[in-house]
Amino acid sequence: MTALPGRRGSVETPAGVPDGLPVPGRFAHLDPDDGACLMEAAAVLSSGRFTDSPPGTHPALAALARVVNDSVDDDARHALWPLAADLADARPAGRDYAPLLVGAVVDAARLGRPASRRLARHGRACRARAARLAHAPAAGPAARIADLLWWRGPGRRHLEHALGVVCAAPDADQRLSGLLRQAVAQAREFTGGGAPSREFRCNR
Repeated sequence: MTALPGRRGSVETPAGVPDGLPVPGRFAHLDPDDGACLMEAAAVLSSGRFTDSPPGTHPALAALARVVNDSVDDDARHALWPLAADLADARPAGRDYAPLLVGAVVDAARLGRPASRRLARHGRACRARAARLAHAPAAGPAARIADLLWWRGPGRRHLEHALGVVCAAPDADQRLSGLLRQAVAQAREFTGGGAPSREFRCNR
């Protein structure tokens, strides 16, 4: 996912950063000594591997977390750091999870651009896909391929566009942080085989 422009803030590390984790930073890192993004910290906690795509985190949620990490200022990033532990084990099994998550981000973007036809169209598409998959059986090979193609195509594009709109808001740091916190809480609630709630929505 292409990182969106971030805003600079305080560079001092606040108290309360978990012991043993690298220092919070923007973008990907080659080594923990150079710092870590939120997803790299989650990977260290879950498997000890240093990657920004840990297997315990749903790819759509990981994509959201990476953009939020890279887009907020330093103070907001440090405040989000405790989410690494929850992100390490946040992979809902329901096939409708990804379109519900993307749809929630699109809804958040529409708060800033309510007249956007593009966002409205993306929101309808996400809701329609989620409805089709709400009671779908466990994914076989064909279903997994279909879900992967959706995520790497329209799903990812819808998410990136919506996040770009949220990042342009005057209170972007607050909106992005709230969006990620709500997404993580709901992903954790439904990790372990449960289907996502029909009321999946972002902070408003």
